[in-house]
Amino acid sequence: MSVAFTKEESAETASETLLPDRPISPHPNLVTETGLQALQTQLQQAREAYEAAQAIEDVNEKRRQSAAPLRDIRYFAERLRTAQLVASPASNDVVAFGSTVTFSRADGRVQTYRIVGEDEADPKAGSISFVSPVARSLMGKGIGDVVGAGAQEVEILAIA
Repeated sequence: MSVAFTKEESAETASETLLPDRPISPHPNLVTETGLQALQTQLQQAREAYEAAQAIEDVNEKRRQSAAPLRDIRYFAERLRTAQLVASPASNDVVAFGSTVTFSRADGRVQTYRIVGEDEADPKAGSISFVSPVARSLMGKGIGDVVGAGAQEVEILAIA
């Protein structure tokens, strides 16, 4: 039913309850074991938030509180459905998905990042997505290799 035929406050809440889906990346959904567990936890949290919202008596408030959890349930269910679990690298000879890489930049900064899936990536916490420019330039390279990373070059110091 169109919001035009409901209470006026329903029209106001329509924009709050019809949230667009979260974008799904076109890249393969590679995940580490930790990333897979995080997706499962996030799906469970979204389901719990939705269930809590269903206990609200006010219809408009129930819709408001249900919108984000419903969107998240759709997103995390799809990400879990398409998840491709990648085992930890068998060796530390070359950078691979799941590797922790330490490299130095031309300006002297030394950085360490673990290469993970898109949903797990958090540069502030020390992880970057495998599709990031830096990760793509590091993949398949070994200790001592110098690679272009954006406008800079980086030298691989360690792989764990």
